[in-house]
Amino acid sequence: MKQKESSYSWKLQDIIFVAMLCVVFGVVYLAGVYLISPLTAIFAPLGVSLLGTEMIFGIWFMAATLAAYILQKPGAAIIAEVLASLIEVLLGNMYGPMVIVAGIVQGAGAELVFAAWRYKRFDRTTMYLASVGCTITGFLWSFVRSNYLAIAPQLLVVYFVVRLISSFIFSGVLCKLMGDSLARTGLLKSYALGRAMRDE
Repeated sequence: MKQKESSYSWKLQDIIFVAMLCVVFGVVYLAGVYLISPLTAIFAPLGVSLLGTEMIFGIWFMAATLAAYILQKPGAAIIAEVLASLIEVLLGNMYGPMVIVAGIVQGAGAELVFAAWRYKRFDRTTMYLASVGCTITGFLWSFVRSNYLAIAPQLLVVYFVVRLISSFIFSGVLCKLMGDSLARTGLLKSYALGRAMRDE
């Protein structure tokens, strides 16, 4: 029991890794913000401009699922998501500090999924479910932040499904592929995913 508890504790190398990962995703998140404008412009004539945002929304969940998948420690998902959001704000996100609140909410969605398995299972299933968790908590936040309550119910369903697919692709499938690819190179040998890959 003592050994498992120590494996869940954070080391300096974990903190450094998450910091570097979040710098990368802070830039990716900010790039996503600038990608929204042309995408929403495409759908604006159809009266569904938000569809452009929902199509790439999964990008903003990637730090949470990838960090958790690699470190496999309690708190990794929410800490990474918040830090990436903070860096995004510092780099000049026009939405300001509220982005950090969104990071907390979105990271919590992934964190709850991994916690449900007591941080003992990190595989394709939990990665996909974590992406669903981010979608649910993030969508609920949209009701508060972006007044989604005013949107027609039928359109809300469409937006949710599109965000779910986006999240599944970006923070589920893509992040698992990225984590596995990095682990195979040996770069993650000091982290849980790298050790698990080595022991297979």
